[in-house]
Amino acid sequence: MSDLDELVRLYFRLSFSNKEILAILAHSYQTVISIRTLKRICKRLGLFRRKNQSSLEEVLAFIQQQIMTNGQMQGYRWLHLRAVQYGFVVSQDTVRRIIKLVDPQGVELRRARRLRRRQYNCRGPNALWHMDGYDKLKPYGIAISGCIDGFSRYVLWMEAYTTNNDPKLIASYFLKTVSFANGCPERIRADRGTENSSVEQMQIFLRRNHADNFAGEKSFIYGRSTANQRIEGWWATLRKQSAQFWISLFQTFQDDGHFTGDFLDKSLLQFCFLNLIQDELDDVVNTWNSHKIRPSASATSGRPVVMYSFPELHRAEDRLKPVVTDEIIVCSEECTPKGQYPCDETVFELCCLLMAENDWDAPRDPLVAADLYMRLREEILQII
Repeated sequence: MSDLDELVRLYFRLSFSNKEILAILAHSYQTVISIRTLKRICKRLGLFRRKNQSSLEEVLAFIQQQIMTNGQMQGYRWLHLRAVQYGFVVSQDTVRRIIKLVDPQGVELRRARRLRRRQYNCRGPNALWHMDGYDKLKPYGIAISGCIDGFSRYVLWMEAYTTNNDPKLIASYFLKTVSFANGCPERIRADRGTENSSVEQMQIFLRRNHADNFAGEKSFIYGRSTANQRIEGWWATLRKQSAQFWISLFQTFQDDGHFTGDFLDKSLLQFCFLNLIQDELDDVVNTWNSHKIRPSASATSGRPVVMYSFPELHRAEDRLKPVVTDEIIVCSEECTPKGQYPCDETVFELCCLLMAENDWDAPRDPLVAADLYMRLREEILQII
């Protein structure tokens, strides 16, 4: 199979329209083909949007599994995109009808939470990044740090770790993103938490010699967390698609007396669940970045990854500011990346030893992780 076939298959599975696929091929891969050629390739690869529909039984089983795993707050558009990405050929209307049939309570919950949103305007990608921390899992020893582009709503990073209060750790997420993009944003917005101090200093340092109106100290904005609209809106999405499941699971541990909030219990949760949560975060981010945002009077509509990567398709201009490699190296010396272990090193080594002695498998899903957590906790409490 040719490289072109692989690219077409990839972007088709991401549910991109033919127009979007053609634009990406031309812009990123210098490959210009006609719409008729694209359709012929799709036909040859067996890629159909309506033809050869997947069996309803398989689609039903997939949706039930998604609802069971991730809760009742996923809408039909989101689940339709997930289904397409998993290779199903199914219409949005079919997914909507299945959800209404198997999860009527979830449908009513979503209907009851409609909001009137504040208007938001941004001139283009990288004009304003929104940073914030998500603390709903923090009582259980897991903290999330995220950043989203204001114009495109493209998620730039979403990291789960044992803390989101360390300024040098948050700076490592920022610098990794800046290095990958080969530039820094025009401005960053964050709340006044001390965890953002290093990012503030680095952003001002990297922007100090630029000549635009937001250069230097004006390139970093502090404000109330509740008014940080873009990232606050995304936290609501994260809770629906992922976080509520973990909150409920850990709350059950606590209610049943299997989690006290002490050092050991937090370390065991981190050992068993942190990597799973990061994997799911990556999955949710990938789905979000490729889903289609509906048109509205106050914001640009489209797919976040397309709006971020190809602003000219939306009559916008990329506001990314150039950075000097040597300055990135200087900043990196002030960063503290994630550690080698998902929890305290001593607890990690003890858990690995117990798993080897008892021939216990590494957790591959939440149920296995929950079982491992209970077993490790019981064994260690007997030792101490």
